[in-house]
Amino acid sequence: MDRTQELLKESGALLHGHFLLSSGKHSDGYVQCAKLLMHPERAAEAVGVIADKLRRAGVQADMVCGPAMGGIVIAYELGRQLGVPAIFTERENGEMTLRRGFEVREGQRILIAEDVVTTGKSSMESARALESKGAKVIGIACLVDRSEAGTVSVPIYSSTQIRINTYDADTCPLCRSDEPLVKPGSRNLTPSAGCRDLYI
Repeated sequence: MDRTQELLKESGALLHGHFLLSSGKHSDGYVQCAKLLMHPERAAEAVGVIADKLRRAGVQADMVCGPAMGGIVIAYELGRQLGVPAIFTERENGEMTLRRGFEVREGQRILIAEDVVTTGKSSMESARALESKGAKVIGIACLVDRSEAGTVSVPIYSSTQIRINTYDADTCPLCRSDEPLVKPGSRNLTPSAGCRDLYI
């Protein structure tokens, strides 16, 4: 177990059960990074792993952008450690967009910052919003990389990698058990047919 996973475990952030992910898929585990991020010193240490990887790889960003909600704290801390500004995207009418006076420049090199990357959906939505303004997204920085090969089209720089079983909603074996379906994330989703409960 690497140091970031130790920090997640110490924070009670590694959950086991039956979870509805923001992608609509189900899983038998979930990483609730907010439990780690509530401790500034742990957040700084875990994000420091990412910052070190970026420096070793020679990655130079002009700005960090975190999709709301999960990426906001990561973006702030990574921006602080890299010495660059940190902003965030948020949903407006269902689409990721820049608000609150945030602006990006033509050709500006931006890292997307996330808590957990599984399918990369929120990250790539944010990337499209930034690139529509002329910026260049150079990668995703995340605490936990849960992605599978080929699911994300830009480099991922993670603090740790964790493998958790993920299922399509219509073939999820957990839905046939008495394990209630829990939605721990921030995106509004509804449970699939056959699932007993949804807790938010």
